[in-house]
Formats: sequence, structure tokens, C-alpha cells
Amino acid sequence: MRPTPADPEAWNAYLAEGNATQARKRVAADVLLRDGAGRVLLVNPTYKPGWDLPGGMAEANEAPEAAVTRELGEELGLDITLRGLLVVDWVPPHGPWDDHIAFIFDAGTLDARQTREMRPRDDELSEAVFVPLNEARELLEERLRNRLDAAVQSLERRTPTYLHDGQPAW
Repeated sequence: MRPTPADPEAWNAYLAEGNATQARKRVAADVLLRDGAGRVLLVNPTYKPGWDLPGGMAEANEAPEAAVTRELGEELGLDITLRGLLVVDWVPPHGPWDDHIAFIFDAGTLDARQTREMRPRDDELSEAVFVPLNEARELLEERLRNRLDAAVQSLERRTPTYLHDGQPAW
């Protein structure tokens, strides 16, 4: 017999069992961060090839916005205030990876002092550089380039974009 909410202990155990069997999604959270000249911040991770937007993976039960602010603090020594959501991208399974959800948030513009003082603070990044948008597009692999383009468009339109593997979902 299936328990009911009338028996809270049995009901919670029943729900916990269902929760344990449901799919889990990995969550990536990045930012679009600019300097006073409008250039875009890119980072060069040491643990994978190619350039990336600053950010990283969420830990268990961590909100995407908390993950990205934590990652920027740990990796670049930045204390940022997010200004809004720009992109949500569902990324299908690829290579050895299951699907995941990727977020890009607007982190605004760093002032001249923050830009000067910003540098990699741990061994996960070898470089962090501000580059013009067209150069950033050339340095990023296609999926990230598409996500960056959508983020820039979302910033201009002032409305978030939902993607499937870097492409508009509708």
C-alpha cells in the first residue's frame, strides 16, 4: 500500500525513495564579464584544452548563481554581483559526459582597478584575459561561441535565451 501525506514519516520515506531514483543533471554556470573597453573576459583552463568563459560546475545542491560567484572568487579573486540571467543551454550527452544544463549570467563590467588586479588564483587556470568580442568568438569552440553569441544578444534584448546545444530551442 502506498503511503499518504496523512503519515508524514512514511510519506517522506516514499518520496525520498523516488528522489533517489530520479535523474540528476550536472550544472555549469558561467558569466559574461567585460572591462571598461567592452572586451570579454576569457579564461584558459589547465584541465582541458581551449579557452572558456569564467565560471565552473555547481557542487551538490548548489544554486547556479552561487556556483558561479564562488568559482570567480576562488579562481580569479573576484567578488561580483550578478545582474541577471542571459542564457540557459541544455547540452546533450557528448563523449563520456551525460547531458547537463549550462547557465550564463551577466556579471557587468569591471572597473579599471579590478581589471588590473584580476589574475588566476589557483592551478585550474593558466590565463585570464580580456579580448574583443570578435577575438573571443575565434578562440572559443563552436558550442561556447554559440552560447556567447546568445548571451550578447540576450544582453542587448534584455531577455534570457533558452538553447539546445548552443542553438535556439524555438
